[in-house]
Amino acid sequence: MHAPLDTSHAYRPCLSDRQRETITMEAAQLRATARPIPSVTGALRAVEAVLLAGGQRTARRNAWTSVLEDRRRAKDRNDAQYVLEAAATSRPHAT
Repeated sequence: MHAPLDTSHAYRPCLSDRQRETITMEAAQLRATARPIPSVTGALRAVEAVLLAGGQRTARRNAWTSVLEDRRRAKDRNDAQYVLEAAATSRPHAT
């Protein structure tokens, strides 16, 4: 049976101290400048920020506030309609 291959003495080109230092510095720069890949949500928010700058962002916020107010008024209308229909019937327990 053969002994396992010892790879600690595998062929490696001889590098000078200056070459090793250069490679080490380049690797450190790559690690320092590497940024994580942005998520889809983050990318969409970045695009939105560019496209909806300033007044457009305010308009969008105002539109959403208007939608919420419309929903509140619709609920109030439904509640009022229920109360009016209950008052129109002879059942006192409906209110």
